[in-house]
Amino acid sequence: MHILGRGKDLIISGGYNIYPKEIENEIDAIEGVVESAVIGVPHADFGEGVTAVVVKDKGAAIDEAMVMQALEGRLAKFKMPKKVVFVDDLPRNTMGKVQKNVLRDTYAKIYAG
Repeated sequence: MHILGRGKDLIISGGYNIYPKEIENEIDAIEGVVESAVIGVPHADFGEGVTAVVVKDKGAAIDEAMVMQALEGRLAKFKMPKKVVFVDDLPRNTMGKVQKNVLRDTYAKIYAG
């Protein structure tokens, strides 16, 4: 028997263990954010780069800089997302759970080049 999925949710960046839920809770509390998913994707310097995938309210004028500013002082520096990506919705399975594996595959090369 093999358990798939959730084990990869832990992000190891620069030798630190980072739990995405803590960052997601902070991002979700920002005005204009509907929901978020935080993933780790390959990063040449850190092993994995913390990446936030965010769904914003229709008409909300929120951008990456605003998210980063809102998180400053609320999260340790090593937990801060290196990138914030905005999407219309998050991929979900039939049970309604966010498919972080799909997000990791989609953004796997975001730090390349």
